[in-house]
Amino acid sequence: MRNAQTRVYQKRKWVDWVMRSWCIAATLLAVIPLFSVLTYVLVKGIGGLSWNFFVELPRPVGELGGGVGNAIVGSFVLLGIASAFGIPVGVLGGVYLSEFGSNRFGKAVRFCAEVMAGIPSILIGIFIYTWVVLSMGSPSALAGGMALSILMLPTIIRTTEELIKLVPNSLREAGLALGMARWRVILRVVLPAGMSGIATGVMLAIARAFGETAPLLFTAGYNRFWSVSLDKRISSLPVQIYEYASSPYEEWHQQAWTAALILVLIVLILNIAAKLLTGSRSHTR
Repeated sequence: MRNAQTRVYQKRKWVDWVMRSWCIAATLLAVIPLFSVLTYVLVKGIGGLSWNFFVELPRPVGELGGGVGNAIVGSFVLLGIASAFGIPVGVLGGVYLSEFGSNRFGKAVRFCAEVMAGIPSILIGIFIYTWVVLSMGSPSALAGGMALSILMLPTIIRTTEELIKLVPNSLREAGLALGMARWRVILRVVLPAGMSGIATGVMLAIARAFGETAPLLFTAGYNRFWSVSLDKRISSLPVQIYEYASSPYEEWHQQAWTAALILVLIVLILNIAAKLLTGSRSHTR
């Protein structure tokens, strides 16, 4: 009897070791490409990092120096426009789906948000090009920001909906029991309770929009000078990297790697901020 139990124990231990090994191997296979890309971009781009690279304009071929200051400013301008359009609409849409979205209209909105999350970004760029750029006569910061805001919407809507659903119903019932209107309960009780989680979804959406290139090629264009005008072409880090990388000049290739490193670092910072918000949310609970 004891020998049979020993064999069963050894078999379970061996199966457990095999499954743990497979899980560790799968995890390494998933993590290795990420660290390989980060390491390669770091090695190729760190040599060109300097303060001047952050604040100077691009220079013509053959001239030493130059930077991507205009592209960094342009990226944050586009992100500000996208946030102004996308965050309020996305948060309100998520609140509606969570609190009132059990009807047919809510199901249709939820389905549309899920479909939008899978639409290639270049199609959104073509859509904004057709309806905004052609009507304005040229690419502009406004058109680029609108394209990025559409990319942000699905993530914000779905994240907001799921996180507001996690708010205990007892909080809603307590607010209603005090005589508060439904809209006031949502505004004063439900939203503050889920705010850190909503902020996490917003940060993830911003991180995704910050690295998009395809829609900006059609909507924002490219500008080698300082520009913050909403109706003019504006540069951005992804488009600047594309322009430099597709050129035949070696010095521009080096600047493309350095700009790519800056872009990766900014996206990493945004994702780390989202993780920190998630951690603070779990601690408060």
